[in-house]
Amino acid sequence: MARCAASKPNGEPCERIVGASQRYCYAHDPNRAAERAHNASKAARAKPTRELSDVKKKLLQLAEDVMAGRADRGDAAVAGQLLGTYLRALSVEIKLKEVLELEERIERLEEVEQAGASWAG
Repeated sequence: MARCAASKPNGEPCERIVGASQRYCYAHDPNRAAERAHNASKAARAKPTRELSDVKKKLLQLAEDVMAGRADRGDAAVAGQLLGTYLRALSVEIKLKEVLELEERIERLEEVEQAGASWAG
C-alpha cells in the first residue's frame, strides 16, 4: 500500500495510506490547501455559534428560574452580568478572528498579485 510522500511537522514521514493514483494524503496535498483552510475556517466559526447558543439557553433558564422563584434575584443578577461579560468577550473574539481571516486573505491575494506581476514582467 502506498503511503503519503509528505513529512509530519516533527520531520517523521506521514504514515497515512493513499490511493494508487495519489502521492499525498488529504492533510498534505498542496492542491487541497484552500479546501483545508476553508474547512478549518468553517469549524472555527461554528464554535462561537455553539457558545452563543449555550449562553442564550443559560440566560433563558436563569430568567425562568427567577420568575418561578427557584433562583435568588441577586444571584441571578450577578450571573446575568457575568454571562453578559462573557458574551462581550465572545463578540471581541469573533471580530478578532474575522480581522485575522481577512488579513490572511489579503496577504494571499497580494502574493498572487506579486507572482502575476513578476511572471508578466
